[in-house]
Amino acid sequence: MPKSKRDKKVSLTKTTKKGLEAKQKLIEELRRCVDTYKRLFIFSIVNSRNRQLKDVRNAWKHSRIFYGKNKVMMVALGRSSAEEYKDNLHQVSKHLRGEVGLLFTSRTKEEVLDWFSQFAESDFARAGNKATLTVSLDMGPLDQFPHSMEPQLRQLGLPTALRKGVVTLVSDYEVCREGDVLTPEQARILKLLGYKMAEFKVTIRSMWDADTGDFEQLVEDPKDVPQAMEEEEDDDDDN
Repeated sequence: MPKSKRDKKVSLTKTTKKGLEAKQKLIEELRRCVDTYKRLFIFSIVNSRNRQLKDVRNAWKHSRIFYGKNKVMMVALGRSSAEEYKDNLHQVSKHLRGEVGLLFTSRTKEEVLDWFSQFAESDFARAGNKATLTVSLDMGPLDQFPHSMEPQLRQLGLPTALRKGVVTLVSDYEVCREGDVLTPEQARILKLLGYKMAEFKVTIRSMWDADTGDFEQLVEDPKDVPQAMEEEEDDDDDN
C-alpha cells in the first residue's frame, strides 16, 4: 500500500523548544489550509507596510494569509516531489523566495486577480526607495513647521534659521531629484513635507489548484532574489 503524502514526520533543527513548537504549529496550520481551501496563491509585495497588509487581511477574512517564514512554509508544503504534502505543492515551495506570502482561498482565480489588480495604496518612501519626482524648495518661510522644529530640520540638512520666530529657508534647496535613491534624511524631509513616493502593491504570482493539483505560474519570478528570506521577516505572518 503506497504511503500517504500526509503521513510526514517533519524535522526542524537548530531551534529552541519554544521556537520548535511555534514552527510545528505553523506547519500544521498550513496543512489544514491546504485541506480546507480550493486554491493557493503565491503573492509578492512591493513597499511592504504593516498597515496596508492589515487592510488586505481584513478584506480577505474569509480566506487565510501567511506572510514571512518562507523556510517553514516550504517544509509544510514539501520541498520536493517526495516530500510534498499534496501533488505538485513542491512547485509552490520553489517560488517561496524573497518578500512573498501565501493566500489560501476558495474564491475563483478571476476574483482574486481582479481584486488585487485594483488594490494599491500610496505611502511615504523610505531610505533606499527611488524618488518619483524632483522636489525643490524656494528660499523663504516654511510656515507649515512650528519654530520648535527648526533644529531638527537643520539637522536633516535644510538650510534653515528662525526669523522673527518663523522657520525660514535661507536659500533655495533641492530635496531630491527624480530617480535618486533616497537617503534617510531625504526620506524624512519628504515625509515632513507630505510627499508620498512609495506604493504598496500586491502581485499575484502563481496558483495551485487543490482539486486538480495543477500549478500555474501567472507572473515570472523576479531575478536576483535571495534564496531564503525568513527569520528576519516580521512575526505577523498569518491571519
